[in-house]
Amino acid sequence: MLIKNIYHNLVKYKFLLTELVKRDFKIKYKRSVLGVLWSILYPLLMMSVMALIFSHMFKFNMEGVNFLVYLMTGLVIFNYFSEATNNCLTAITGNFSLINKVYIPKYIFPLAKCLFAGINFLFTLIPLFLIVFVTGNEIEGTKCYLNIYYLIIPFIFLCTLMFTLGVGYFLSTLTVFVRDVIYIWGILLTILNYFTPIFYPIVILPSWLQAIIKFNPLYLYINSMREIILFSQMPTIKTMIAVFLSGFITMIIGMFIFKKKQDKFIYYA
Repeated sequence: MLIKNIYHNLVKYKFLLTELVKRDFKIKYKRSVLGVLWSILYPLLMMSVMALIFSHMFKFNMEGVNFLVYLMTGLVIFNYFSEATNNCLTAITGNFSLINKVYIPKYIFPLAKCLFAGINFLFTLIPLFLIVFVTGNEIEGTKCYLNIYYLIIPFIFLCTLMFTLGVGYFLSTLTVFVRDVIYIWGILLTILNYFTPIFYPIVILPSWLQAIIKFNPLYLYINSMREIILFSQMPTIKTMIAVFLSGFITMIIGMFIFKKKQDKFIYYA
């Protein structure tokens, strides 16, 4: 029933949702010379810096694996999650003036933030696939190839979107009542960044820590992408089920919390 009502409202307020996403683009790239090109240049620059640091300074070289692709795959997923959830923190508090004047389904605001970050994510796929097909050495076994399993990538992103949306609904709700969440979440993201195998192979960790990290949904999404892109392998059915359930269940929990608390938002404006 909850999802059905949300679907009908999304159809009804589709124009508003589109305008909110457009507004975020205008605000982010206002007076920017390169504009949306930063969505492509930023991950490229970050990848270059991190590749230099972790490939040469810390010697994270993995035999038979294209480290640049390994790194970039982790970055694009984690950066999407980070940007979307950070935007969701103020999705409600930043729109109190609009919410207090007219009736608008409040869950549209966090959704708009996640979709806006999702469009940026699509732009970051351009430098990712450029690196995938340009770098690597066939003799060393680090060359990546286009394969049929690429068709699964949209499904993985959809699950990532659901997971991010669920976390976003929770954060946007919590921020209304406790503004300190904005600062706390920044710290938690930093910790999560190091507990997600983005720039290091998980095998260098103790087995007990590996077991803990594998419960991290971001690890599931990133590792599934790497299996497809780096090794031309389809993730196991068990992994695909875990990818879907982690995203769907998180989204439902986030929606439930948001819906239960949304009537009290107006008292904290």
